[in-house]
Amino acid sequence: MSQLRESASPADSALQAGGDLRVLFHRLNNQLGIILACAELLELKAVDDASRSRAGEVVAKVLDAMGTAKEIRHQTDLL
Repeated sequence: MSQLRESASPADSALQAGGDLRVLFHRLNNQLGIILACAELLELKAVDDASRSRAGEVVAKVLDAMGTAKEIRHQTDLL
């Protein structure tokens, strides 16, 4: 199998790297989605305004991170 990797063209290597990046971005998005769901639950179940506000900040930051991951993925698709 190592012979196949050694003989792979630069285009094949780029496709493999792109596929690996897509898998990583998919995993990252899934992980951020789980964090988002947990933060939303914390926000919903918060017993005081301060806790609710902190959970809301986490929700906002996770949404920002998801947007950034999406933007990076689109930029790498253009390469």
